Amino acid sequence: MITARLIIEIAGFPKEHIESVMKGVMEQIKASNDVLSYDIYEAKEVEQMWSTFTEMEINFKELKDLIAFCFDKMPSSIEIVEPENLHIKGKDLEDLLNDLMSKLHEYDAEVKRLRLDNLAFKNKS
Repeated sequence: MITARLIIEIAGFPKEHIESVMKGVMEQIKASNDVLSYDIYEAKEVEQMWSTFTEMEINFKELKDLIAFCFDKMPSSIEIVEPENLHIKGKDLEDLLNDLMSKLHEYDAEVKRLRLDNLAFKNKS
């Protein structure tokens, strides 16, 4: 069992929309995870946008479950509360690194596509 404290942030507008989205995100998380506690913080205006965050503590059965959560929900901060030490098999680490690299390649391809789209748009102007 791994207990982790995580923070998920959402920014956008209007205020009511991001507050509603955050509540929906937490409902999804609670439905599929062992959530020990959570607090949703009131949205604050930051640079012409609204920002809110949720701090939560969740029990994960295995490291792969925590990692899957991170890939899916992309928390901005993670703190491992328990255990103090983790032991991981080489194969599990290999799977983790391959999943990480796959996600990074996916993001890299999207950034390159957006750059090309932006360049094409600028050339049309």
